[in-house]
Parts: sequence; C-alpha cells; structure tokens
Amino acid sequence: MNIENTKAQMRKGILEFCILSLLKDKDCYTSEILDMLKDAKLLVVEGTIYPLLTRLKNDDLLSYRWEESTSGPPRKYYKLTEQGESFLKELALTWTELSNAVKLITEKQ
Repeated sequence: MNIENTKAQMRKGILEFCILSLLKDKDCYTSEILDMLKDAKLLVVEGTIYPLLTRLKNDDLLSYRWEESTSGPPRKYYKLTEQGESFLKELALTWTELSNAVKLITEKQ
C-alpha cells in the first residue's frame, strides 16, 4: 500500500474546509490562498484549486470580484457568501466532532 496516496486522500478531504476557513475573515485571490495553504504545509497545485474554487462559487458558497493589480493583470478576489458562512459553521462543527472521535480512537491506550 502506498502511504503517499493515503496521505493525499486525507488532505483532499479537508481542503474545502480549509479554503472556506481562510476566506472567513478576508477576501483573497488564488495565489494568496495557495500561499496560505503552503505555509500551513498543505501543498496544493493550481490544477486542484481552480476547479474547487469554481465548484464552491457555483454552489453559491463563494462570490468573487475583479480588482486591478499594480503588479500585473486584474485579480479575482474570492469572498464567502452568507450561504458559505453557514456551510462553514456546519463544517466546523462536523470537524470538531470528527476530530474528537478520531482522537478518542487513536489515543486509546
């Protein structure tokens, strides 16, 4: 069994939650999101994040606006919608419950 495949699947499972969490307090463009994920040691490539952002936008969890940039082309800034904020709260609750359950099982003596 390939441990890298399992680790990648675990990361993919929480990526949506992490992206929505990053956008909770601040609108961001894709490169910023990628940098913050990288800083948290959650490595994601552009080919993964763009379809995910599009899906989240199509599901009305995100909206976006274009903003001119002084250092290149305009940037698309993503923002949580009201529906996205509600969805994030539900995910946070689920994460807490799941995290507690996993901790109980994995730390059992």
